[in-house]
Amino acid sequence: MGGGEVTRFKIAQEWGSLKEDVPLNKEQVEDKAKRMLAQMSLAEKIKQMSGDAPLVRGLVELFFAYNMRPIPAGENVRLSIPAIRFTDGPRGVVMNHSTCFPVTMARGASWDRALEERVGDAIGVEARSQGANLFAGVCINLLRHPAWGRAQETYGEDPYHLGEMGAALVRGVQRHVMACIKHFAANSIENTRYRVDVRISERTLREVYLSHFKRCVDEGAASVMSAYNKVNGHYCGHNSHLLRDILKKEWGFEGFVISDFVFGIRNGKAAKAGLDIEMPLTIHFGKKLMKLVRRGTVPEDVIDDAVLRILKQKIRFAQIGEPGRYGLQAVVSSEHKALAREAAQKSIVLLKNDCVAGTTKRILPIDVAHLNRIAIIGKLATKPNTGDKGSSMVRPPCVITPLEGIRAAVSRDCEVMYSDGRVINKAVDIARKADISVIIVGYTHRDEGEYMFTKGGDRDVLTLKPHDETLIL
Repeated sequence: MGGGEVTRFKIAQEWGSLKEDVPLNKEQVEDKAKRMLAQMSLAEKIKQMSGDAPLVRGLVELFFAYNMRPIPAGENVRLSIPAIRFTDGPRGVVMNHSTCFPVTMARGASWDRALEERVGDAIGVEARSQGANLFAGVCINLLRHPAWGRAQETYGEDPYHLGEMGAALVRGVQRHVMACIKHFAANSIENTRYRVDVRISERTLREVYLSHFKRCVDEGAASVMSAYNKVNGHYCGHNSHLLRDILKKEWGFEGFVISDFVFGIRNGKAAKAGLDIEMPLTIHFGKKLMKLVRRGTVPEDVIDDAVLRILKQKIRFAQIGEPGRYGLQAVVSSEHKALAREAAQKSIVLLKNDCVAGTTKRILPIDVAHLNRIAIIGKLATKPNTGDKGSSMVRPPCVITPLEGIRAAVSRDCEVMYSDGRVINKAVDIARKADISVIIVGYTHRDEGEYMFTKGGDRDVLTLKPHDETLIL
């Protein structure tokens, strides 16, 4: 059996008994899901609703080897029902060494929906090629303040823009794997994300904070991740108004809701509110949820509804894919690297382009053919600074730093002088000797990012660091 045949055989087997020779239509998917549900015991149903990893091992992997492999939830060996295999995002697949695309905020600046769909397609291929079947990287939280630590993970502050770009990513990803949109809802702060209570009017909630989620639901997103915060007094994972009244009943969402990790729910009553899968471990569901069902606190109909949603999406996506495109050769392929470069180029935002002193010639574009000396200044010029080190961390096999890229772009006859900028006088000296200077400043994951108790979080100020401002001036 050749390599391509092996890959196709592997892809055909990954969905177990859910894969059909002839793809199923919506009614057939529903019928098959109901028949499978009818064969399951209560214990088997509840096992569909939480992570499969043992508690200790799961916690170790979560904090020390996050998503190095897919995170499984809900495998049933007896009925040959595979687990949901979760991988994170949103700037690429976080497993192994995958293609790192520009952060979502940058891609949002392109306002190019077709390009974003192509990025989603590439991410979907790389996720499935590495064993995942759910990509939780469609982050469409509304940016209400630019100091938010995870601002880079979302497209911007306009609900229409968020919805359209998020829908494009969903379309691309879901050619291959399930897409999960997050974090539902009103999540836009890091340092207090576990306890903040967002008090909000119904009109503001719907018009400002929910419309882009509905756009992605209408696009067919398979899954929604609830947020850590409260909305009007109720944690999002326990918020029946959000999860049942609006998402499932009013919008007709047919997929499943997963919790944000570990602290996403407080007890098994979240199932009654509309939370379908506790991720990434079984903490409050499992045996504890079983007791709540037997006591009548959580009706078994609630369990049936949750499991039917999960099964329908598993069966739906068992029929989807392009097997010939999957395999390790597709990960960080030349095509995906070229796409990442294209996305980076189209994400660039030019704020100012003054004329050279005493001329009518603009500074940009730089004519590298006529440069003899160029000064590169700033410590970030030599850092592989691709984004946050939290749950969105992508580990590309290599990163081209700004200094390396500029050296590759100019001729051999052009002298590239570098200063990290720590000693301003030295930086000024090389700038005076150069035909042109490029100053590279900004932030890293140490300054902003996902709040992880001891690192990341929201920014204290919106300005550059005082030293960087002095360096520029």
